[in-house]
Amino acid sequence: MTTDAHKHAYNFLTPSEEKITRAFLENGYVITDIEDLDRLNALKERIANTAAEHLKVPLDADPDVFLNNIHTQVSADDLNSLRLAVINDLKESETWFKESYFRMAKNAISTLIGSEIAMQRSVGLSVQLPDDSSSLLPLHTDVWDGDSPFEVVMWLPLVDCFQTKSMYLVPLNEDRLLQSKIDQNRTPDAESLFKEVQEFAEFLEIPYGKALLFSQTIMHGNRVNETDETRWTMNCRFKSLMSPYADKKLIETFEPITLKAATRIGMNYTQPKLNG
Repeated sequence: MTTDAHKHAYNFLTPSEEKITRAFLENGYVITDIEDLDRLNALKERIANTAAEHLKVPLDADPDVFLNNIHTQVSADDLNSLRLAVINDLKESETWFKESYFRMAKNAISTLIGSEIAMQRSVGLSVQLPDDSSSLLPLHTDVWDGDSPFEVVMWLPLVDCFQTKSMYLVPLNEDRLLQSKIDQNRTPDAESLFKEVQEFAEFLEIPYGKALLFSQTIMHGNRVNETDETRWTMNCRFKSLMSPYADKKLIETFEPITLKAATRIGMNYTQPKLNG
């Protein structure tokens, strides 16, 4: 199959599917509405309660206010302990949590990658305090580190994200041009590389109630949070179950979550040895 195969294929997408598909192909990302806000609200409330319990402080404010101002309750040195407490609590209700995460953007994810989906086994949690340089994610693409180019990342804000409280990425067209110019004979450090692409990097405004879906083939990262609020976000990779894998394999890193009946039968079929 050539890279231009999509130009010659039938297009049976609905208008809404076509809209999100076109945006993703043009930019390498889309910002979409959460499809089940009740699940997101329940997740945020649970995380806020777990954080308050871990820090031994009362949750006497709206969960949104509490999470945005968590830096008044915890230092950068103790941040990882808090993050692990939240992650471990979510593991106790892992089925509910992972299904909720998927269903918050199920239709958008399915439109972009197909109906038979593999989900990353672990969901990441990032907490970035104001002016804290210990939680930075330098400029990169995940495929440089052994991920498949067929994966889509769902980046989920638990609070409003904007400016340096958000993440940045390089839109697809600019990204492809810049990546083609990276000197393969040298390996620039991440900061030098960021300075080379900085003018094209976009800090995305993603309010609570929306999610970012992006191709991990485009360059992205974050910077020091220069706002006066704490960033809480989650991230997880999804891919078409039958699309190629790279270093991170099915079962080891991914698990099927929407396996269809015909695929189940086909995967378990053994053809008999026939004479002649």
